[in-house]
Amino acid sequence: MVPNGRSAPALLLRESFREGRKVHKRIIANLSQMPPELIDGLRALLPGGAVVKVDDWAWQKGVS
Repeated sequence: MVPNGRSAPALLLRESFREGRKVHKRIIANLSQMPPELIDGLRALLPGGAVVKVDDWAWQKGVS
């Protein structure tokens, strides 16, 4: 989240990269208008996580 003055904070997908000794940040997408469920999914996936639908799990009693 990025503070946005008196408005609601902006939710931006950004990448950082280096040119020589300088570090730059580039905005890839503005996610502020996306549904919260989609944003939560992206947060789980981007750091290298995996998202699995709960319906796809085979739940069995007594199995750990």
